[in-house]
Amino acid sequence: MNAVTLIGDLVTEVEVRDLEEGKKVATFLLAVERGRAAGGAAGGADFVRIAAWNRQAEACARRLGRGDRVAVDGRLRSRSWEDADGKRRSAVEVVAKAVEFLPTDDERSRETSKEEATVTR
Repeated sequence: MNAVTLIGDLVTEVEVRDLEEGKKVATFLLAVERGRAAGGAAGGADFVRIAAWNRQAEACARRLGRGDRVAVDGRLRSRSWEDADGKRRSAVEVVAKAVEFLPTDDERSRETSKEEATVTR
């Protein structure tokens, strides 16, 4: 079974390309935290290329920008090609089946502040 679920923050803007037969693909790079390492130190992040297609590509282009938080469900796809210098290249990316737009840390803290202000009144 090839299934991936990630939650992370965009570290690039969404790039949309028009392809043949009216198809579109949107790509962006997602930073996904690794969690805490032993001793409580931050574990760093993995950077994963995401590809969303057609209507989902259009929605990502309209709604997302660098720093936005998303949840992505999809599948892994590996591909290889030869670059302009004749070198063999390869990449692994996630082909999104669903992209959920999540509130950023700033939006969550603003909502928390609003809730706290409401409770203390």
